[in-house]
Amino acid sequence: MIDIKAIDIDKIPNELLDLPDSQFEDVSQADSGDEIFKTKPIGFFKDAMIRLNKNKVSMASLFFILLIVFMAIFAPNFNKYTYVQQHIELRNMPPRIPGLEKLGIADGRKLLTLRQLSSVMNTELFPPDCIMEIRNERIIAGVPVVDVLVDNYAYLGVKDVYFWFGSDYLGRDLFTRLFRGARISLFIAFFSVLTNLVIGLIYGAVAGYYGGKTDMLLMRIAEVLDGIPYLVVIMLFMMLLGTGILSLIIAMTITGWIGTARLIRAQFYRFKGREYVLAARTLGVPDLILIFRHILPNSLGPIITRTMIAIPGAIFSEAFLAYIGLGLQAPETSIGVMLADGQKVLLQSPYQTFFPAVLISVLMISFNLFSNGLRDALDPTKRGED
Repeated sequence: MIDIKAIDIDKIPNELLDLPDSQFEDVSQADSGDEIFKTKPIGFFKDAMIRLNKNKVSMASLFFILLIVFMAIFAPNFNKYTYVQQHIELRNMPPRIPGLEKLGIADGRKLLTLRQLSSVMNTELFPPDCIMEIRNERIIAGVPVVDVLVDNYAYLGVKDVYFWFGSDYLGRDLFTRLFRGARISLFIAFFSVLTNLVIGLIYGAVAGYYGGKTDMLLMRIAEVLDGIPYLVVIMLFMMLLGTGILSLIIAMTITGWIGTARLIRAQFYRFKGREYVLAARTLGVPDLILIFRHILPNSLGPIITRTMIAIPGAIFSEAFLAYIGLGLQAPETSIGVMLADGQKVLLQSPYQTFFPAVLISVLMISFNLFSNGLRDALDPTKRGED
């Protein structure tokens, strides 16, 4: 080993001391351990959308949501019936869909029970081409009776008529009414949730930003309103304003904003003490700009997630109110109104309950799954994960 201290620099040749820069290698960053970024930096929301797109369940849920919204807007115009058009002679008709009827699906069949065998054999009452199957032949009080499965459209002599989802007790087309009702239910849900969002955002922002006595007063008011039973509020507004879309929206808004306000308040308590907020306040930035430009954007993730979760809750609330008789009145319809009408004939015509139940179930599940995926995508702790 060479002792560096023992080397006399004056005795070193000049050609060794005067080396060109090309003979040196910069190793200052070689062993630093820092990772070299090879891609362009992306923003928070772009990163969230990338992770959301990778969530196949959430994207499938979004597809179903958009499909139902599309159908709610355009499907009532797909056939010749309107949602109020009545056909009394064709009431409670089973579903019949062109093309599928040849496969034995939605072919208009209906089971007629306790029919006298003699009347079934009468070709004037039961045309031969309408009888599909005779079942359960028995004798009651000395009279032979049977159950007969018929093509109900041929039985009534209307082979050229199609009710895709069947008809109700007034002969109204259920397909048209279902998607007209979905349109009304979605409108009530979106409008009430948007109103709750605006009120809760402003209320919670003021309470969380100013704190102290202002926060205590506002939160006590919210707790008093939240303590009023929900159904009592609904019934009071129904008595004052009558039944209708406006009454439902106002009734859902009276206390629906409180949860959003509490969430916003908590977010403002979390961010208002951060350094960038204190620096902006020191520079004289007005309170409104601090609230809506510096603090609120950092709270958008939880706000968006809560809003998406609130939409299926509003749809369910509307359906529940309609089911107990506090919803829209005839001739207007909604998913809840159709469920309430269908449960009256559940045993005789189960399809009148089946289609609205499937639609509201798909809506609820899709919104909840999409909300879960959106919550994970907007979670800042998962930013940058593959």
